[in-house]
Amino acid sequence: MLEVHNFPGALLVELASEFVDAVKQGNLTNGKSLELLPIIFTALATKKENLAYGKGELSGEECKKQLINTLCSGRWDHQYVIQLTSMFKDVPLTAEEVEIVVEKVLTMFSKLNLQEIPPLVYQLLVLSSKGSRKKVLEGIIAFFNKLDTQHSEEQSGDELLDFVTVPSGELRHVEGTIILHIVFAIKLDCELGRELLKLLKAGQQGDFGSNICPFSIALFLSVTRIQRFEEQVFDLLKSLVIKSFKDLQLLQGSKFLQDLVPHRCCVSTMILEVVKNSVHSWDHVTQGLVELGFILMDSYGPKKILDGKTIEASSGLSRMPNQHACKLGANILLETFKIHEMIRQEILEQVLNRVVTRGSSPITHFIDLLSDIIMYSPLVLQSCSSKVTETFDYLSFLPLQTVQGLMKAVQPLLKVSLSIRDSLILVLRKAMFARQLDARKSAVAGFLLLLKNFKVLGSLSSSQCSQSIGISQVHVDVHSRYNSVANETFCLEIMDSLRRCLGQQADVRLMLYEGFYDVLRRNSQLANSIMQTLLSQLKQFYEPEPDMLPPLKLEACILTQGDQISLQEPLDCLLCCIQHCLAWYKSRVMPLQQKEEEEEEEGFYQDLDDMLESITSRMIKSELEDFELDKSADFSQSTGIGIKNNICAFLVMGVCEVLIEYNFSVSNFSKNKFEDVLSLFMCYKELSDILNEKAGKGKTKMANKTNDSFLSMKFVSDLLTALFRDSTQSHEESLSVLRSSNEFMRYAVSVALQKVQQLKEMGHVSGPDGKNPEKVFQNLCDITRVLLWRYTSIPTSVEESGKKEKGKSISLLCLEGLQKIFSVVQQFYQPKIHQFLRALDATDKEEEVEVSVTQRAAFQIRQFQRSLLNILSSQEEDFNSKEALLLVTVLSNLSKLLEPSSTQFVQMLSWTTKICKENSWEDASFCKGLMNLLFSLHVLCKSPVTLLRDLSQDIHGHLGDIDQDVEVEKTNHFAVVNLRTAAPTVCLLLLSQAEKVLEEVDWLITKLKGQVSQEIIPEEASSQATLPNHPIEKAIIIQLGTLLTFFHELVQTALPSGSCVDTLLKDLCKMYTILTALVRYYLQVCQHSRGIPKNMEKLVKLSGSHLTPLCYSFISYIQNKKSKSLKHTGEKKKEKTAAGPTAMARALRETKPIPNLIFAIEQYEKFLIHLSKRSKVNLMQHIKLSTSRDFKIKGNILDMVLQEDEDDDEEGTASEHEGQNKEPAKKKRKK
Repeated sequence: MLEVHNFPGALLVELASEFVDAVKQGNLTNGKSLELLPIIFTALATKKENLAYGKGELSGEECKKQLINTLCSGRWDHQYVIQLTSMFKDVPLTAEEVEIVVEKVLTMFSKLNLQEIPPLVYQLLVLSSKGSRKKVLEGIIAFFNKLDTQHSEEQSGDELLDFVTVPSGELRHVEGTIILHIVFAIKLDCELGRELLKLLKAGQQGDFGSNICPFSIALFLSVTRIQRFEEQVFDLLKSLVIKSFKDLQLLQGSKFLQDLVPHRCCVSTMILEVVKNSVHSWDHVTQGLVELGFILMDSYGPKKILDGKTIEASSGLSRMPNQHACKLGANILLETFKIHEMIRQEILEQVLNRVVTRGSSPITHFIDLLSDIIMYSPLVLQSCSSKVTETFDYLSFLPLQTVQGLMKAVQPLLKVSLSIRDSLILVLRKAMFARQLDARKSAVAGFLLLLKNFKVLGSLSSSQCSQSIGISQVHVDVHSRYNSVANETFCLEIMDSLRRCLGQQADVRLMLYEGFYDVLRRNSQLANSIMQTLLSQLKQFYEPEPDMLPPLKLEACILTQGDQISLQEPLDCLLCCIQHCLAWYKSRVMPLQQKEEEEEEEGFYQDLDDMLESITSRMIKSELEDFELDKSADFSQSTGIGIKNNICAFLVMGVCEVLIEYNFSVSNFSKNKFEDVLSLFMCYKELSDILNEKAGKGKTKMANKTNDSFLSMKFVSDLLTALFRDSTQSHEESLSVLRSSNEFMRYAVSVALQKVQQLKEMGHVSGPDGKNPEKVFQNLCDITRVLLWRYTSIPTSVEESGKKEKGKSISLLCLEGLQKIFSVVQQFYQPKIHQFLRALDATDKEEEVEVSVTQRAAFQIRQFQRSLLNILSSQEEDFNSKEALLLVTVLSNLSKLLEPSSTQFVQMLSWTTKICKENSWEDASFCKGLMNLLFSLHVLCKSPVTLLRDLSQDIHGHLGDIDQDVEVEKTNHFAVVNLRTAAPTVCLLLLSQAEKVLEEVDWLITKLKGQVSQEIIPEEASSQATLPNHPIEKAIIIQLGTLLTFFHELVQTALPSGSCVDTLLKDLCKMYTILTALVRYYLQVCQHSRGIPKNMEKLVKLSGSHLTPLCYSFISYIQNKKSKSLKHTGEKKKEKTAAGPTAMARALRETKPIPNLIFAIEQYEKFLIHLSKRSKVNLMQHIKLSTSRDFKIKGNILDMVLQEDEDDDEEGTASEHEGQNKEPAKKKRKK
């Protein structure tokens, strides 16, 4: 065969035809002879003369092409597919021929056994070095995507397709091998890698199609092992994830988009699918998964916010894309940790490193992940114990919040590993005597956690353990060397260490007092030790003489070091701790002890009771003068005595609150006790009034301190229930004592408000059980029920007409509380909303029929709607705008619970629309709340563009035209728009809604562009291929057309200068940018020989007649207005030299959007000209080209201006023309 190239051409054609026929008819005995075919094809390609082929004559090259065509159009026996593909790598092929061969091979995939596909893919990848790389990659990905889909659909059924009658393990192994082949090919051929990146980018811009699927994501992650592609792939995957979540958020918020765009599979589901599949020895993918997980957590984790408070916000419920992306990162890492033993050490190390090294930034997401990992399997982590103990060495340098989170997370480990526990105790002991206050607080937090979790024999079982311990741990606990008896000595040892803390700073003591109650509840055998400690501590500040006033040594609580005066002993917290521990001890431990024989150790409980009784009676007898805190005392923050008096006053108020709770809880509804409670409250109130009066400038400093009430949430809920709902006959007389004081009832409601506010900010409340979500939720339900009853049964109008007292009425406070509670429940207790609404419905005790959330929410909504209608129907002087606004906010919160497809939702929307149409109160904030509610409901039903158009006509009618000679017809669609509310309130609100609509349209156009660029298709198929876009295109044009009429109205309106004008100019600029984007889309479409639709022509005509000319007259209007105001300020302040330049600077700043707008209009017109040429449709016939850049000097106007004011105006007009003559200046980069 060496002489083949010397054969005559006709013989070569004949030989090749023989081969082709043999392949087509399946006459090959074995594939050996196929090795000769490339030599024949190569020789044939060199023949220049014309050869007889078929009925005509062709050159050698063309003959070869025809033969290859014939070969690829015939049937291939599946056993020779691999050899045939391999053969083509030795044939010189043109790009067109490569494409034909690749297409043929890809169609053969589905006819082969699964095991035969990897070698075929290998040959195909070798062939791809000749061209058609994109087609090869797309074909492989599409095939495996289809296979995966079928596999998941039919795994449950029996009849899998005949070539998928394989266990999923085999499919995954084949996929793994193919991924390795592709990665290997990319290492040798970088061009292939670049094509793969292009696929990823295309999937990110347009629709995912089949480019993005679990198989392709696994492939991308494997490619990250190639250094040159690593960074690019991770960046693209990261932006793919965040874009997917942003798209989801956009779709969820708009019915308009939901109707147009079908819901598709989310990238996060695909990535987690990859994690699941990687169990089948996809080691090349796992490293990429781990890196991706950490990249997502690092990039999208919570950012630093004031004092780390808002970090506590529950991440799963907020629909923020960043939080979802961070959560996805954590899920990837957790699932990978569960599946792959090899990589566990690395994941744990990286998480712990971040916890230690990022002390300053919030790391709650990493601590949550660590907690999940440890909870999954504490025993597995014993092998990594060295890493955990190493982390403990840094405890004293970490912020307190991090330490508490870390300790809580590793707590299950302490139960299974003695060495980890011992090393922790050593670290905590050292930290107890560290110089930094935070380190000592960390030590206290750590010791308290240990006390809570190491139960002493005989302790009561607690229904709330901080973390449930898995079976594996219980198993280990049983066989471990230490047991409950050992725990006792261990706990008493810790108690000894903690007693030493009672001599340290107030902050450290405070932590102890806050933690003791939880310890006692979990470890009741430590009651003696804890109570004795608290008793001896209280004795230091207690006056034992029964007649001595005041009963507490406040001086001893304050530390004076030179000029520095600070709190040494938080006495109120100590008493609070004693009161709660005592109440718990009496209710839980003592009943059990009475059944057994009497024990002598009960002395401390009696002592404490007596002391609290004595303090109560003497506090009531004490006057403020006894504490040296009367009205004449100095409370200024600048003097030493003032600071000391402030501290004392807060201590006394705190003690009063603690005693109020104590006396109420032991009262058993006795009248005397309730009188004591009221007397204590009067003392509290008197001091609080003095402080508020004297506060003056220091008010803000102290406002923070008074925020924290010492009343527990459980007590607040009991107290409110007793005050407002208790109708028991026997309690009537005693409760009338408390009910007679309106002040006391208002105080009770305001503390409830404080607690809810605290929950909103921190995610938990202070006091016992404040960090137990179940208990807090229960109290929240009880409080809501009472507040709801109080507000609906005694309306504000009734209450206020009776007594005119300063401050808010109780009903208004109740409403404020309800508004806060509804938003808190949606923030923290989303899954329990059904339970919450059921708790509010008092009648619903015996009902068996299931009532949906929508129905329950609608019932509550009706109550608040009635209240709002009552306010709106009142006289103008009685209109309570604060209450009306609160009601609208409550209705907004509750309407989020309605199902958008339900009749209740439709009723709510029509009711809101009716209110907006009929009520014309001139109250800006109420109007804003109501309009926001209207739009938030409207977008979930349909697009709000028609609403925007109607409202813009109302605004135009009320504010008048920019041309004063034109009289505008008043439309009055919505009465809520009036002279007072039209601008800036309603105007700005409408513009922000218009911005959202523009954003949605922009998103749709980008989506269409992506689809067009992906389907570069043959000419004849193009008309059908883009048909599916017609509804989307039509919707875009209708949206823009209606928005155009909206802007058409606003641009003619005489808007007051300031924010309205600025925002309108910016939004007009956006409008033109998006019109330009649409024109550019049609430029793309026109390449595919499809014309532009008629309604697009109408839109262009409308923009030319109704918007562009008006934009220019609006610009002139603004500039005239500016020059007048400049002149006005100049005349007023001629004596002040600086006034001119500042006014000029402001004017320049306010006119900055003008050149941007002119530029946007001109860009739009430029692309319209291009489109006109390409589509052969004259789109410019209705558009008068812009004249804002011409330089006609109008003599008569110039003379007038010069006469008025020569110097000033020359400067002004020059700068103005300069501004119009340039493109918008590029933003200067900040140095």
